[in-house]
Amino acid sequence: MRKFMMGQKLYLSAVICMACLFNIPVGVKISQAEELAIPIFKVTLQSIFLDGELTEEIVFKESASPEEVMQQYADWELVKQTDKELVFQKRINDISPLLKTNGYFGLTEDGVLSIFNGRPSDSDVIHSFFQIDVDMLEVKKQQELGDGIRVNDKDQFQAVLETFKPYRQP
Repeated sequence: MRKFMMGQKLYLSAVICMACLFNIPVGVKISQAEELAIPIFKVTLQSIFLDGELTEEIVFKESASPEEVMQQYADWELVKQTDKELVFQKRINDISPLLKTNGYFGLTEDGVLSIFNGRPSDSDVIHSFFQIDVDMLEVKKQQELGDGIRVNDKDQFQAVLETFKPYRQP
């Protein structure tokens, strides 16, 4: 009889430990525990910068409803929603960290004003803007674009774009 009682105590201890492990209140049936589970939503935050660069951050949020998650990101625009996922976008009035770190204006082989990750001669295009009438450019400006014009901040980015707008081909 004593062994049976110890067995019951061990069983009861195991049930209580399992309930603690899974955060199920003692005396709650499994079906009730499933109802108590808080849904987890995948939240994708897309930041779109002036230079066209898009960055994404993915977070997982426990929340009773999608509306609660939307309240947390009220200053973001909801662009997609499914049962388990919310995608938000925000336009950032600045150039991207990538451009600040290693961005250069230059021309593609086709004469399109573009920003590059690194110098134009050996780098990838981040974003293209418009076709330039290269014949109208002064030799100095052609040389600058060939070498690459370094971009450090938003003001410089906008100034370079404005400088070359008059040379835009229709």
